Amino acid sequence: MSPLNPLNDPSVVYLRALLGTRLARLRSQERDHGASAIEWAIITAILALIAITIGAVIQKKITDKADSIKTG
Repeated sequence: MSPLNPLNDPSVVYLRALLGTRLARLRSQERDHGASAIEWAIITAILALIAITIGAVIQKKITDKADSIKTG
């Protein structure tokens, strides 16, 4: 895992795989109509969770690097 690439963090990789599986399942289902509002709300919530997770990972990595800088 590269310390500067938060997309390789295990939690982010898991969330990406989970979202990919869910989206593939939605795409494979035959429907006469588009996705319902509930499905779009779930997809939006998952995307928001991924964005928050990536932000938290980036913040942690930046904080860890900043804390490791020796001053004085």
